[in-house]
Amino acid sequence: MRKLMIPVVVIFIALLLMSVFVVREGERGIVVRFGRILKDANTEVVHIYQPGLHFKVPLFDRVRTLDARIQTMDDQADRFVTAEKKDVIIDTYVKWRIADYGQYYLTTGGGDKSTAEALLKRKVVDNLRAEIGSKEIKQIVSGPERKAAEVIEDPAETVVNEIVAEVAPRKEVEGQRDQIMADVLAEIKVSAMKDLGVEVVDFRMKKINLPDEISESIYRRMRAERESVARKHRSQGREKAEVIRAQSELEVAKILAEADREARVVRGTADAQVAKIYADAFNQNPEFYSFLRSLKAYENSFNSKNDILVVDPSSDFFKYMKEASGVK
Repeated sequence: MRKLMIPVVVIFIALLLMSVFVVREGERGIVVRFGRILKDANTEVVHIYQPGLHFKVPLFDRVRTLDARIQTMDDQADRFVTAEKKDVIIDTYVKWRIADYGQYYLTTGGGDKSTAEALLKRKVVDNLRAEIGSKEIKQIVSGPERKAAEVIEDPAETVVNEIVAEVAPRKEVEGQRDQIMADVLAEIKVSAMKDLGVEVVDFRMKKINLPDEISESIYRRMRAERESVARKHRSQGREKAEVIRAQSELEVAKILAEADREARVVRGTADAQVAKIYADAFNQNPEFYSFLRSLKAYENSFNSKNDILVVDPSSDFFKYMKEASGVK
């Protein structure tokens, strides 16, 4: 009897483990029996297993867990044609999550995420292509008009606007980028829910580029514009430097001229005072004045041993050397 109990216990434990399954947080579970999804008996709606511990019929039921969190579909950028038959490259992303788990499971062939995103991307591209095909480039790249206080003049932005104007006919149109995203989101919300059983939470055009050949032209124009602004600033700086230098040189010349004038006035006044002193001394005692002048001349003439003086000894130059009294 004991020998039979051991296999029975093992089988019971195995069946118990096979009948238990766990749904983790962030997931939802559905049970497939004989290839069909289990539904509630009363409502005929697919039974969804919330996170936690659940039971199933072993061997017959197969559990499929699906991610219930919001997913992000961020694929490669696609090329679209505008109303002017011009190409633009748009990079988008979509936020989505499963709403109808039964339909999602059947549509994607067992809940395959890559299959769901491929089908969803086809819907997004088709709707976005229809919207872009009816809009002009300026409508696509521009949002709603901003107030004047929010507008900042930028030479680079001016160049981009000029390039866009060259690609598209120059025409005043209102930017509709936000409206395009809203229209595409509304369209794919309905079709994705109906065909795939997923809820599209958000859709955004995160980057809009022109083709490489046009982008290169924009970059060249932007560089040329920046270089032009730099040359303008340099020339203005050189002009101001020349003005400052000229003003400085003028101030220096004026100061030097004023100083020279004052020096000449002082020197002339001093010379006049010296001449007056000499004149007063000469008027008081002409003979003594002549004597002092002769001594000064002797000093200047014989201050060096190498000096040679050729003068007639009987000349008046030696008057005070020949006569001790200084008088003939």
